[in-house]
Amino acid sequence: MKSIYLIILSLRKLFINMISVDRLTVEFGGFQLFNDVSFLINQKDRIGLVGKNGAGKSTLLKVFMGIQVPTKGTVTVPSDISLGYLPQNMVCKDSRTVFEESREAFSDILQLDEKIKKINIKLADRTDYESPAYSKLIHDLSEASDRYQLLGGGSIEASIEQTLLGLGFKTADFNRQTVEFSDGWRMRIELAKILLQKPNVLLLDEPTNHLDIEAIQWFEDFLIDYPGAVVLISHDRAFLDNITGRTAEISLGKIYDYNVPYSKYEVLRKERREQQLAAYRNQRKLIEETEEFIERFRYKATKAVQVQSRIKQLAKIDRIEVDEQDTAAINIKFPPAPRSGDLVVRTKNVSKNYDDLLVFKDIELTITRGEKIAFVGRNGEGKTTLSRIIVGDLDYNGELKIGHNVAIGYFAQNQDELLEENKTVFQTIDDIAVGDVRTKIRDILGAFLFGGEDIDKKVKVLSGGERSRLAMTKLLLKPYNLLVLDEPTNHLDMRSKDILKKALKDFEGTLIIVSHDREFLDDLVEKTYEFRDKKIREHIGGIYDFLRKRKLENLKELERREKQASKSKGNKISGNKQSYLERKELEKQIRKVENKVKDSESKIENIETEMEQISEVLSDPEKMNNNPSLFSKYDELKKQLESEMKIWENIHESLEDLKQQRN
Repeated sequence: MKSIYLIILSLRKLFINMISVDRLTVEFGGFQLFNDVSFLINQKDRIGLVGKNGAGKSTLLKVFMGIQVPTKGTVTVPSDISLGYLPQNMVCKDSRTVFEESREAFSDILQLDEKIKKINIKLADRTDYESPAYSKLIHDLSEASDRYQLLGGGSIEASIEQTLLGLGFKTADFNRQTVEFSDGWRMRIELAKILLQKPNVLLLDEPTNHLDIEAIQWFEDFLIDYPGAVVLISHDRAFLDNITGRTAEISLGKIYDYNVPYSKYEVLRKERREQQLAAYRNQRKLIEETEEFIERFRYKATKAVQVQSRIKQLAKIDRIEVDEQDTAAINIKFPPAPRSGDLVVRTKNVSKNYDDLLVFKDIELTITRGEKIAFVGRNGEGKTTLSRIIVGDLDYNGELKIGHNVAIGYFAQNQDELLEENKTVFQTIDDIAVGDVRTKIRDILGAFLFGGEDIDKKVKVLSGGERSRLAMTKLLLKPYNLLVLDEPTNHLDMRSKDILKKALKDFEGTLIIVSHDREFLDDLVEKTYEFRDKKIREHIGGIYDFLRKRKLENLKELERREKQASKSKGNKISGNKQSYLERKELEKQIRKVENKVKDSESKIENIETEMEQISEVLSDPEKMNNNPSLFSKYDELKKQLESEMKIWENIHESLEDLKQQRN
């Protein structure tokens, strides 16, 4: 039975704010990053912090953690509320194995375990069962045991294994030293530790930057069911839409709070801006007319009363202010691509080893002119390696043919790290530009938001987003007809990603893109190569077509394993457990899709109701004459209905597939 103290503590957390921000102001060297901001984070909030790079998103998380001290205002975090913070960049320890490092997340539980063991040792030697000292030991043991169970002490090993596997580690990785892993994988270890600690509030700064698509989907499921509050910074639109129900936009020193996911926030933000402008224009017209009346009749005695009345009226007007709009955005247009041959890239039996480590074997693919394809798969499966082989950065075994007149432009995953830190922005581009393009360097840098004094900044003082933009600038210095882009959207804000996506859609050459950003790849690529188990597999269609097929294949694979396990002698218990877990996962997927079907049906019903109402008006000539815009409104609703019906059909088809798997 849980102690009364722990029950009261659990109940208290249901009725308090996790974090309270009151009139926060943050200044850096005279520049005001936040101005008089107030903000609340409540139990189970799912908040997406959005805004352009440099708006102050990361700084706000640091203020929450006490790392950054505000200039004015207060940030209140109750003493019994725990925070888990994942920064964009962090120093990772390298003195343990992956599993041992992950166990550090349970230091409090492990200390409790030691305390319980010591109390049991003391009790074993005692015979004074009626003494106060013995009663106190029993009480302490009960308290420690209750807390140990409440914190999940009986399932530490299972929790670690489940979390590490979900984040993409293999069982064989558990006993490897953390020093053997790349920075991206060590960041996953730190993320695993934070998730295992189960803090009341998760503060996550770009957590998907080092995750592949499979790990992101697992992470989404984890966060959806997470019992605490989540505040995250992400430029992954799909990730934000799937996780958050509240969006806080940081713009020009203010926070605009919307109680909706990101995509709906974009619509509401646009509507708010339009409403503000309309109200502002109407008020300006009223003010100008009033001022004109006052000026015109100021000195006429017969109008003195009216003039004084208008002056008082003017003084009482509460002036509408229109939110300043940050319109800065990169402006990318790739130079026209020279025509290449029909064949752009062909590989035959291409294999790659790093000493004893086999990355992939006997890779065969053919890429033709104008194709836009994606390389996807778990990290470490060879996406970047094959990209570097294609651009000529790595040696390999097998045959690689680059087609006639193919000019390759390459953006490396760590391109921003390859820039020379002591060069200025201008020097970085000036040193590699040739020919007539040298006269356009300032214009090209301006298109990537490097204007005025920014071009004289040294690379070492640039933010991650600024470095990525500078590295991307190199691709505009000459015309390429094959672009190989490895994670080009890391560190880019939403608007910059949208502009880059449009530029790539308009690009007439061939595109190979390595990315885990589903929304970015959607409607950009028409073919996907999946890297898995040392091989690649071609999937025709967009990224969401691939993900749907992949999910169904995973379910079929689980079903196959279940049948094998149930047939194996001596594995009955294991098979039942596997079967239960598989059914649980399948039911979870079915519930998600069923909710999407209900949402779609609700939208269809609302549209049909509105169409019926308009139809009634249109059938009345008198009412129709007073509302000439109803025809266009009816046509617009009709298009919305057709679109939503298609969405419903696709979702319903997915639901039927899942139910068929269950049956």
